[in-house]
Amino acid sequence: MQEIRRPDDTKSDEKYNRAARVISAWRREREFLDADGNPSVLSITGPWATFSEIVRRYSGDVPVRAILDELLRIGAVEQLDNGKISLLAEAYIPEINEADKLHILGTDVAHLITTIDHNLKIESTDNARLQRKVAYDNLPDEALPAFRKMSAKRAQNLLENLDKWLAKHDRDVNPSIQGTGRNIAGLGIYYFEEPYSAEDQNNEK
Repeated sequence: MQEIRRPDDTKSDEKYNRAARVISAWRREREFLDADGNPSVLSITGPWATFSEIVRRYSGDVPVRAILDELLRIGAVEQLDNGKISLLAEAYIPEINEADKLHILGTDVAHLITTIDHNLKIESTDNARLQRKVAYDNLPDEALPAFRKMSAKRAQNLLENLDKWLAKHDRDVNPSIQGTGRNIAGLGIYYFEEPYSAEDQNNEK
């Protein structure tokens, strides 16, 4: 049965994709980085690497003002006193609109379920999709903050490297890319923690 999308689904997807591409390119493309490899503070317009230029390349025909307003709204950027734009976020995550947040994060659940379903149905592990985790069940409270920080940093570095590779092969970013079909592919990483419960202990017996 074909999924019937709600009227706001496509709009949410487009807003997410375009804003996410701008942030990713800002953190990835050399001309938008400073001498230390960090995202540069950008002028809105001008003769060189600007916010308008990065929006033009990676958000299609969406007006620059619309992308700027969206990134300001979610706290992903700030506009400095001199008018330039500074990037604050590592990725696009809506922080105010709960409907947008639920829709975007819900797609992550759908992708995970699709991978699980695929791995349950295949006859050979040669065709399995990556599905791995690492977890320990007797960690003290004091260890969690360090693990949160370390895992977030290393996961972000991995995702940024994969983003660079995918961007080179995506036809929306590089229209000259040749090939057949149209596919979506990526890697999702999620963090989890919770108190160890009596139910968990019973399940081990």
